[in-house]
Amino acid sequence: MTRVLIAAFDGLQPSQVRADLAPNLFNFADGGVTFARNHPVFPTVTRINVASLVTGRHPGAHGLAGNTVVIRDYDPNNIVEAMEPVLTRVAAKTGDVLLVPTLADILYDNGEEYVAVGVGTSGNAYVQNPRAEALGGATIHPEFCLPRNLHDRIINRFGPWPVKATPNVDQMDHGVRVLTDHVLTERDPAVALIWFSEPDSSNHKAGVGSVLSNQALASADEQFGRIIGWLEDSGRLEETDVIVVSDHGYATIDSVVDIESELRKAGFPHGGQPGGVLAASNGGAVLFYAHEADPVTVERLAIWLSGQSWCGALLVAERVGSVPGTLPASLGNINGRRSPDLTMSFTWSSAPNDAGFPGQTASSGGPVGVGTHGGMSRHELRNTLIARGPSFLRSTVIDTPTGNIDVAPTILHILGLPGGDDMDGRVLHEALDGGDDVSESECRSVTHVAELGDYQQEVTVTTVRGTDYLDEGNAVFR
Repeated sequence: MTRVLIAAFDGLQPSQVRADLAPNLFNFADGGVTFARNHPVFPTVTRINVASLVTGRHPGAHGLAGNTVVIRDYDPNNIVEAMEPVLTRVAAKTGDVLLVPTLADILYDNGEEYVAVGVGTSGNAYVQNPRAEALGGATIHPEFCLPRNLHDRIINRFGPWPVKATPNVDQMDHGVRVLTDHVLTERDPAVALIWFSEPDSSNHKAGVGSVLSNQALASADEQFGRIIGWLEDSGRLEETDVIVVSDHGYATIDSVVDIESELRKAGFPHGGQPGGVLAASNGGAVLFYAHEADPVTVERLAIWLSGQSWCGALLVAERVGSVPGTLPASLGNINGRRSPDLTMSFTWSSAPNDAGFPGQTASSGGPVGVGTHGGMSRHELRNTLIARGPSFLRSTVIDTPTGNIDVAPTILHILGLPGGDDMDGRVLHEALDGGDDVSESECRSVTHVAELGDYQQEVTVTTVRGTDYLDEGNAVFR
């Protein structure tokens, strides 16, 4: 049986897969399939993209709306960060962090398992397999494991995890050892994952293309080369489909907006009060929750936001109804039971940063000049997807739009397992050996426009074989 290994590089832009920056990745891509128009989900932050990666569903369906969110059935009046142990408490109170089955759940139902080694945030690791305690498989992270009793066993076997650093070289090295010596050798799961925290950590600290970012990427690339070498030496490479992913693209901060302060100055009280608003900042995007989802408050908020020079696209939840100047949250695939009432992406441009990487945006935090993500720029909404192995074509570039939501259904198809038909993503047949190409008639792009006074926003969505991909969204002031 074919095995699948996912290697995730947090925050890796397609333009960084170069021979001088990441030679192992570059050579790997040269012999496999490169997806030239891959899309993360919006907001373009890590934890919701991990959730979409393992569920094949958009955020509106899986229920995790951002890295920082309000989960009304958990606590309607406070913002929470989607990290451990908060997520465990959310699951205990509400029943589920994710509202739909994960790849791990589906594999369990078919007698297989999913095992993830995560060198990233605790929230990222948790959503890989939230039900591991009950349904099997495993998540291994420096701070905890699921199931919980695995943590001490891993430390007893491999020693304490190194302290996190930037670049996070030692933790990535330790994670690869756990992957090869325990996960692949002893457990041999149908699907395994290794998550590298770089180059994201270094992009946030010094910017995309900085000396630090390049060093971090080189370190992660070296670890990837170790894994490919191990697969080759152990005789497993020819029977393993290796899928390289990233969770989002990147932009460079050109200005910072203290959204909390701006809201209060505009007269909006705290979200726990009538007429109040909670603002969950997610880098290049902000999620707004009105007190008791009051439509009048949401409309007042949208009118105020559309008058701010840093306001980009504005998407409103279906529960609120029609709001002047906004577009439906369904266009961004974020409408659902746990979605925010109003979601804003900051304005952006394609101007390059000091290292020549395009994309500049306003942000809710971080110093000017460093990297960020979360927003609806085309630079944040393009990320890395490369695949190579017995199931895939060789030395091929796919120009058809694809997305993180397509990874899970494609893996299930490769393994011959059910479950993919219930997902928002599609099987990437055009990349598979013996698969069929996507015709022009099966790919359609539409730009949606909304106006209010001098404010005009445009959001572009491409649909391929019934699957929607958010291309970009921005606003101009006339």
